[in-house]
Amino acid sequence: MTSEQIIRRSDILNTQVITRDNGKRLGIVSQVWVDIDQREVVALGLRDSLISISGLPRYMYLSSINQFGDVILVDNEDVIEDVEVEAFSNLMNWEVITETGEVLGRVRGFKFEAETGKLTSIIIASLGVPQIPDQFLSTYEISIEEVVSTGPSRLIVFEGAEERVNQLTVGVLERLGIGKAPWERGAEEEYYSAPRAVAPSNQLPSGVPLQPPKPKVRTPEPVAIEEEWNEDYIEEERPRREVMKARSYESIQYEEDEEDNWGNEAADKDRYKEPPAKPYKPYSNDYDDYDDVEGDAWEDTPPQPVNIPKKVKERQPEYEEESGY
Repeated sequence: MTSEQIIRRSDILNTQVITRDNGKRLGIVSQVWVDIDQREVVALGLRDSLISISGLPRYMYLSSINQFGDVILVDNEDVIEDVEVEAFSNLMNWEVITETGEVLGRVRGFKFEAETGKLTSIIIASLGVPQIPDQFLSTYEISIEEVVSTGPSRLIVFEGAEERVNQLTVGVLERLGIGKAPWERGAEEEYYSAPRAVAPSNQLPSGVPLQPPKPKVRTPEPVAIEEEWNEDYIEEERPRREVMKARSYESIQYEEDEEDNWGNEAADKDRYKEPPAKPYKPYSNDYDDYDDVEGDAWEDTPPQPVNIPKKVKERQPEYEEESGY
C-alpha cells in the first residue's frame, strides 16, 4: 500500500474485511469514523452483511489494515477492538458555510490517504444524503485546507472558497438549465421562494374590524355670555345659616297606679316606710383616767398606787385513801 493512494469514502463502504492467516470473513465496512480535530480517519465500523440490521457493532482501527483493494486485508481476528466512537463523527450531512455566513452546501463524502488516514478533501452538494446517486445531484470538491474551524455539525471555510471548488458531477436539474450551485443563486430566488406553511393556531385573523368605526362628532364649546351692566341691579341677599337653639327636655312623668277598690291597705304595704328612730344613748366618759399628755414626762412625781387585786388561794380538797389497793 503506497502513501499516494487516495481513497474515497463511498469506495470502501460495503467492502469485505478478510484475514490473511486463515481467510476468514470478519464482515463488511458500514461506517467510516473521523476525528475532525485531527482531520483524519481513525476507525471503521463493521457489520455481518448488507441486510443485517441487528447485532452488536464491531470496530477496527485504520492502522490495522494491510491492503486496500476489492477486499480489505488484515492480519487476523485480533484487529477487532473496542473503540469509543462517541468522540468521533462521520461528517455526513454537515453544513458547509463561509466566514461571512454564505451556505455552500452539505457534506456527502470525503477523500483520505490510505496509509495515514489524513483527509485531503470534502465533497459537498445541495443535499447531504449519500444514498442519492451523483448523477442526480451536482457535487463539488473542496480542499481540506480551506476549512478554518468546526462547530456542531458545521464546517466553516475561508471567504471566497466557492471560487476555488472543483465540480465533480453535473446534476439533472443543472443539465436542464434549472438548477444552480447554492452560492450562485441570485437574490430573486430568495425573494420568490415558496412561503412557509403557518399553523392555523399561529395565523392572524383578517384585518376587517368586527364593528364599523363610529364617526367622531365634534361638539362646539359653549360660548361665555357676558352680562350687560345695569344701574338698577340689586345684589340678592345671601341666605343666612340658621343656628339651632338648645332645647330643654321635660322630665319623664310616670303614671300613678290606680287605687284599689278595697282601700289603701294594699298600697300602704307596698310603700316604703322609714324605720323608727332609736333613742340616743348618752356618752359615758369611761376613759377619764388617762395619762396627762400635756405634762412633763421627765418630771419627778411620786408614782400613783397600782390597784392590784389580791389573789385568794382556794383550799384544795383532800383525797381520802381508799383501801383495797
